[in-house]
Amino acid sequence: MGDIRGFMRHGRELPTRRPVPVRLRDWREVYEPFSDGHLRTQASRCMDCGVPFCNDGCPLGNIIPDWNDLVHRNRWRDAIERLHATNNFPEFTGRLCPAPCEGACVLGINSDPVTIKQVEVSIIDKAWDEGWVQPELPAQRTGRTAAVVGSGPAGLAAAQQLTRAGHDVTVFERADRLGGLLRYGIPEFKMEKRHIERRLDQMSAEGTKFRTGVEVGVDIPASELQASFDALVLAGGATQWRDLPIPGREFDGIHQAMEYLPWANKAQEGDLDPGDTPISAAGKRVVIIGGGDTGADCLGTAHRQGAASVHQFEIMPRPPTERAAANPWPTYPMIYRTSSAHEEGGDRVYSVNTENFLGDSSGAVRALRAHEVVFADGRFAQVEGSDFELECELVLLAMGFVGPQQEGLLAQLGTETDARSNVMRDDDYRTSVDGVWVCGDMGRGQSLIVWAIAEGRACAAAVDAALMGHTALPRPIPPSARPLN
Repeated sequence: MGDIRGFMRHGRELPTRRPVPVRLRDWREVYEPFSDGHLRTQASRCMDCGVPFCNDGCPLGNIIPDWNDLVHRNRWRDAIERLHATNNFPEFTGRLCPAPCEGACVLGINSDPVTIKQVEVSIIDKAWDEGWVQPELPAQRTGRTAAVVGSGPAGLAAAQQLTRAGHDVTVFERADRLGGLLRYGIPEFKMEKRHIERRLDQMSAEGTKFRTGVEVGVDIPASELQASFDALVLAGGATQWRDLPIPGREFDGIHQAMEYLPWANKAQEGDLDPGDTPISAAGKRVVIIGGGDTGADCLGTAHRQGAASVHQFEIMPRPPTERAAANPWPTYPMIYRTSSAHEEGGDRVYSVNTENFLGDSSGAVRALRAHEVVFADGRFAQVEGSDFELECELVLLAMGFVGPQQEGLLAQLGTETDARSNVMRDDDYRTSVDGVWVCGDMGRGQSLIVWAIAEGRACAAAVDAALMGHTALPRPIPPSARPLN
């Protein structure tokens, strides 16, 4: 390492967030610029630890100590080459990944871990600014064809790898724009969509073709793709959301998070005026049911739309501020975190269960009834006398996803599914249907963006090997060897 005592000389430092009253007036990303000098100092904290557990903590197998050292030595161009060797889209993961690599950092055993995620995003942002990210054209075309269904991170990673291997690749996306949840599930303040656009421009220049507004299984039968392409890769994600079937669920004003979030993003795309979004929190008392990242995305969006108040409910107890004994290093630390959206306001309420919704004479939600719970021995028990009622005009359900959509594409293909309704696959990502592979959340279940990219890359290698008899594409560990997170 360039500075073997850097971790002793310097503490952990991250960019500051723009002041809350300022950032709530726009939808831009929340962080202030972070100078190259500060970043190089942070990179110098990477220890000469001998065994870099961060590499294993990262599903992509990012060679983190290498690019930390290269940044510290001011060798930025070498750093982006090392980073791109394992990650197609570090500008996505550097903004959206929860950084399991930092949880596995050796320095984190008894100190604050290295700012791996910040170093990562700074490398790729500098690379774009300097013009170092260019189309990578294949040395030769194979004449083989592949269709990728879904343009989220798994689908885009698979498509880019297959295109670079020389195959003719077409990506099908049912939405009007590409990106999947990156486009319509992630708010602009977490990742501005210009980052997606320039990657798509790169991929188009490399030869990948895109077709939007096409739902395979509805607009095009699955059999047509099977007949037209040598390989079919399913990367449609886990889009079946978890519902809350309690009394009053039918009232107006109760929506799934993914019914709410896309409209704000469409407004930022210029498709409609921000004041004309069909579902808005403006002036309303809002309750978000679900304490995860999607709930935080709803929270930040509601703040920017001018909600009168926001409560975020979570049925689980509040996580500890430090690792519990059952959550040792280098496992991912399940601790209490404050996102930028939480910093902006709202009440986070833990250990609470919603019983039913109450409506007014027009059929719109006006309140909900709930009670506190305790969690023990894998079960929730109501706290006696803890019942309460909370007035609200907008309820957002952000309780995660239960698997891929079964009707349409999967029903037509006849793919086998597992007990969790995910598409079954072997260690080469093959489904039960010949010539069809699956990667990302559609086969894994709801997971992290970094896993989606890793699976897209690995699936592409498996497809390339099947089409050509061999592959030079990297092949990360197979699904059977992967932990679910």
